[in-house]
Amino acid sequence: MGKISDFFFKLFKKKTADKPWLDYYSREEQAIKFTNKSIYDYMKDEVGNDLDFIALNYFENRISYNDFFKNINTCARALREFGVKEKDVVTICLPNMPEAIYIFYACNKIGAVADIIHPLSSPEQVKFYLHESKSRYLFLVDFNYDKMKKIIPETLVYKTILVSPKESMPFALSMGYALTRSIKNKRPLFNDTAYMSWKKFMRYGTSNLREYHAKIDCKDLALILHSGGTTGTPKGIMISNYSFNAIAQQSAVNVIDVRPKDKIVTILPIFHGFGLGICIHTPICLKVETILMPEYDANRFYKIWKNDKPHVILGVPTLWEGMLSNKKFADVDMSQLKYIISGGDYLSIQSEMRINSFLHKHGAKVNILKGYGMTESVAATAYTFPGTNEKGSIGIPMVGNNYKICDPETMKELPFGEEGEICVNGPTLMMGYLNNEEETNQVIKIHSDGKRWLHTGDIGYISPSGVVYFTSRLKRMIIVSGFNVYPSMIEKTILKHKDVSKVCVVGIPHPYKIHVPKAFIVLKEGVEPSSKIKKEIKDLCKNELAVYSIPKEIEFRDNLPITLYNKINYKLLEDEELQKYEKNAKA
Repeated sequence: MGKISDFFFKLFKKKTADKPWLDYYSREEQAIKFTNKSIYDYMKDEVGNDLDFIALNYFENRISYNDFFKNINTCARALREFGVKEKDVVTICLPNMPEAIYIFYACNKIGAVADIIHPLSSPEQVKFYLHESKSRYLFLVDFNYDKMKKIIPETLVYKTILVSPKESMPFALSMGYALTRSIKNKRPLFNDTAYMSWKKFMRYGTSNLREYHAKIDCKDLALILHSGGTTGTPKGIMISNYSFNAIAQQSAVNVIDVRPKDKIVTILPIFHGFGLGICIHTPICLKVETILMPEYDANRFYKIWKNDKPHVILGVPTLWEGMLSNKKFADVDMSQLKYIISGGDYLSIQSEMRINSFLHKHGAKVNILKGYGMTESVAATAYTFPGTNEKGSIGIPMVGNNYKICDPETMKELPFGEEGEICVNGPTLMMGYLNNEEETNQVIKIHSDGKRWLHTGDIGYISPSGVVYFTSRLKRMIIVSGFNVYPSMIEKTILKHKDVSKVCVVGIPHPYKIHVPKAFIVLKEGVEPSSKIKKEIKDLCKNELAVYSIPKEIEFRDNLPITLYNKINYKLLEDEELQKYEKNAKA
């Protein structure tokens, strides 16, 4: 629709009092039709014949769409050679690297389910995920072999393919990685047939040229991601083809100025809905060059800004804090930037203002935008595109989504301006939690309108103009560099130590991670605090928790504060730590 006709449509159309956010969308945008194709088919059709465009950029190795599809097809044939059938689960435990993306699309092409887990997960977590999904095929980053070798035989996995981050690096960089990092990695014995290298695996796909392409129903399970949900208990989040494609279609509306051959930096990890759905699937479908970072490196991040001049970047508040404090960025020109988007955690008004000031000083003509969502809805469900980017807001519902604010106790819908639980309905809602109908029903509820609504566990309100504001959390959770950390999980782990009587974990302020966990521990009667006990607790956490969930600090106390209802007063501990942090900051 042309700008003039769009202007008159917005000027004369009937205002939507119950859904005022619709007034921000054009007629075509409101009429969006979500595709019934599979993830692979939708992506392939969107790319079309532009196979000479660059799909992925991995350490300056630019992979064209032509090579991208060749690698996916080879991977798909190799999977079939290994006996992977439709609806089989294939687990991917890799960082942001081309091979992980090939496997994801190859699984979808042959109708298998991709189960994507954090490569920094503890062995016990990985074992739990593999048991839950009944996965028999595991793609594991090679440096995790030694850590995982004991638990893999305790699962149904019969073949593990070890993949190195150097696989797709340019030759010189690959050799450097092999000499400095890869050489330290322990490897399976030569005759251990339970393991295989990536190169050997892919050779199985070159020996068979048969084409495999499953017919998939859009409502079929395509993907399993993992989260603590609203209770902190590990859960597999089941996502359909339809829901995953919908997030790409919604996101395309919100970055309407993006053009083919533009560049995006993808730092957010693929095991996260935000990373896989918005930072991988969306740009690939838009024919945007996707610059992959398997891990955050301040020097490489600077070089990407300096040399590649990206048009789009998405990240968590931690990333922006690091950018602002990096003195190298003093000479970076950001005038080409079209979108800079923050998600994964609440961005304070103060941080928002500092980032915008920084951007403008470096030539950018845009302000930072914000997304809000949960893995249970693939990724973002609200977004602050230009015109709705009010300070402190999380934007308006993405096209196709509905929002309402409900009383947490009665589920009664509350009027605009009144605080309550944020509830979301839309095409990206998960199918449910894997093997956990009870917890699914606690989060996805059928309302009186007969629709499925996601209860986010977050408190907020909607302004009369349709803009949504987040104010606090119902659920007790710490966000560390964009990752959800559940104190209850850390507490359960620490309580396994024979000398621990009570424990309370809270989030404490951190200069660039925003928050990190701290454990307050009461030891059993007669046990004295010691560095030995502290180390034992740390080791216990390292074995059972993801790296970002390990307490940054441990403090022993004689007792813990309690509320009037005889529960541990974690809010008081949080306030004490905040006051301590603010006092030190002023000193």
